[in-house]
Amino acid sequence: MATLNTGIEEGKRVQIADHLSKLLAETYTLYLKTHKYHWNVTGPMFQSLHIMFEEQYNALFLAVDEIAERIRVLGVKAPGSYAEYSKISEIKEDASTDTSANDMISNLLADHEQVVRTAKTILPLLEGANDEGTNSLLGARIEFHEKTAWMLKSLIA
Repeated sequence: MATLNTGIEEGKRVQIADHLSKLLAETYTLYLKTHKYHWNVTGPMFQSLHIMFEEQYNALFLAVDEIAERIRVLGVKAPGSYAEYSKISEIKEDASTDTSANDMISNLLADHEQVVRTAKTILPLLEGANDEGTNSLLGARIEFHEKTAWMLKSLIA
């Protein structure tokens, strides 16, 4: 595929896309984990957590598409398999079938913090890249994950 001629610094285009691929992998893994927790949460906070997790996984589902499409705008193929994601994601699946509600909250908190850190590693790559699209995407992703982490943290603090 020929790359778009939109003024993005050619020397940084693939590097930015590669880092976005890690962000995509982590976002998708977090989406799956959050959806699993939505289905399986139990206990006195069931109703509120069930609803909160649903809101979160819906937002993550939309974000996955936005990130993947941004990678494609940069002229790079987006990863899209569990095997690819597991290799590049710092976030890991929760294989347990008996995770407590408190552990779900703690796990998701740590994962949202990780996604923020990953997104922020991309910001320096954008200096001089003339890539406002990725910059805008990252700002929205960082804002979402920081706010979600704050909300999760407030449940355990």
